[in-house]
Amino acid sequence: MDKKKTIRISDGISSRLIDLALEEDIDAGDITTQILIPPALRARAILLAKSEGILAGVGVARRVFLKLDPELKFKTLTTDGSLLKEGDIIAEIRGKAHAILTGERTALNFLQRLSGIATQTSQFVARVRDLPVLIMDTRKTTPGLRLLEKYAVRMGGGHNHRLNLSDGVLIKDNHLAMLRAKGKTLIEVVAQAKKKAPKDLMVEVETTNLDEVREAVSAGADIIMFDNMSPAMMKRAMKLLPAGIKSEASGGVNLENVRAIAETGVNFISIGALTHSSKALDISLELVK
Repeated sequence: MDKKKTIRISDGISSRLIDLALEEDIDAGDITTQILIPPALRARAILLAKSEGILAGVGVARRVFLKLDPELKFKTLTTDGSLLKEGDIIAEIRGKAHAILTGERTALNFLQRLSGIATQTSQFVARVRDLPVLIMDTRKTTPGLRLLEKYAVRMGGGHNHRLNLSDGVLIKDNHLAMLRAKGKTLIEVVAQAKKKAPKDLMVEVETTNLDEVREAVSAGADIIMFDNMSPAMMKRAMKLLPAGIKSEASGGVNLENVRAIAETGVNFISIGALTHSSKALDISLELVK
């Protein structure tokens, strides 16, 4: 979790995602712009914040426009991670109107989505800022957009859990159900995981009650996840953990209960809603005379 390799929005996958998004939106061509706007017409436009939030994805928006016309001039006026206020100008675009109009929706889709994730993440982080806990994302991301969405979490002050299934050993309830049906104990399961996994990966076990926490401690888990436990149960669970074992709270976390969860002393709080339920930030493209 929170991988040593920082997730950067410049990673090559973003270029492929932009290609797919443009192909999806343009298809055979922007017919409205083609039949109404003269090809040589030039324009100036701005990306404008219509509500307060945290900016993320301006680099992706820039690449959308430059893929359509490399000669466009895209001037970034606000950087990712910055607090936006209503009326703030994020960027200025100058060049052929065709590329500006054709790229508008795709650029805004990326920019609004990523800024919405960054904004919601910042709200969770603010609730627990004075406590020694990390707010983390999950793998509950939009298919294909994980790298960008996890980048947006970082821009909002959060941290990244596993980027993918190869990033860590997380023994969940369904793993245990299958292995216990074959007669294996949790101690045997954890021992097998530690023997076969790469040495730099920690082994985490999901638990739902105090008996499972005791079993995971005895098994030698490096991290124990408290899944859908109440804050009161988490406090009791924390007392069962010896020094050196990390703890993670997950399931049902929202802005109303995140502080109570953090006050139990857990090391990490993972929140699927950061990426699967964030509201897009209101950003528009406005033509300027």
